[in-house]
Amino acid sequence: MLPDDWQLTDSIDDFLARAGDFLRSRPALHNTPLTDIEKLRTRGADAHDAEATVFGRLESGGEVRAIFYRTPRGRLGLTPLSAKQAGTLATHLATLGHSPSNVIADHDTATAFAETWQQQTGAAPVPFWRTHLYRLGTLTPPQPRPEGQGRIADEKDHEHVVRWCREFCVDVGEQSSIDLIDAGSWADSRFGDRHFTFWETSDGTPVSIAAATSMVGGMIRVDPVYTPAQLRGRGYAGAVTVEVSRAALAAGATDVVLFTDPANPTSNALYQRIGYVHVADFAGYKFSYGAPEAG
Repeated sequence: MLPDDWQLTDSIDDFLARAGDFLRSRPALHNTPLTDIEKLRTRGADAHDAEATVFGRLESGGEVRAIFYRTPRGRLGLTPLSAKQAGTLATHLATLGHSPSNVIADHDTATAFAETWQQQTGAAPVPFWRTHLYRLGTLTPPQPRPEGQGRIADEKDHEHVVRWCREFCVDVGEQSSIDLIDAGSWADSRFGDRHFTFWETSDGTPVSIAAATSMVGGMIRVDPVYTPAQLRGRGYAGAVTVEVSRAALAAGATDVVLFTDPANPTSNALYQRIGYVHVADFAGYKFSYGAPEAG
């Protein structure tokens, strides 16, 4: 595959006009590009952000076969590529002088890109994200159902939502989001555009929380799901996930997805019990530029 098959642009409108149908063709597998690019589109960009944002599409036979995008914060997102295609793209971007801070994609694509990127630039790839992607099949509420009910969070719950999202980030080691929250940049964090739902006990005490993205291309992602440590093991996470998933289906979503930590067998088993089916594995690598040699 020749580098010239990649068409690059800094215009999100031009990019979506050509690649939008491709992204919507596999909404579960493309869920992160769909939400990331929609956030860039709706928020707009100042001069600096526009300069830092780039989109690319791989065309063959008049059809879009894959895309990439780089956000203003340096994240490089890719849809699935063969090892050869990923290596060719890495070489092409290195030749053009791009320097992404990290890459995320399905496991094989991200790994192939990271390996070639290191060969081309010397930047050491450091794994920072490993996850399973699940898609909702038949929603199956847990039995027995824990006491309580779901409630959509509103403005008066903002402080509570922010606190629990930060606790979630501490649990999973998501330092970049912690930094944004601590800096008062909630809107810039990945949680800023989410729709949150609490699971509350009969006396109105919140005991668990789940969020959902806005629907894009028929897809809604459940992210995050969090229960404080002292309240776990009582079925609250399953109940609030079912609540959010049911609402997504009622809103017309054709694909309801979520990511899980492969190292957490409890959550993986929970989501499978309520109807989620494993789709693929994803990975992320940070790039360390100009690191000093050992010794």
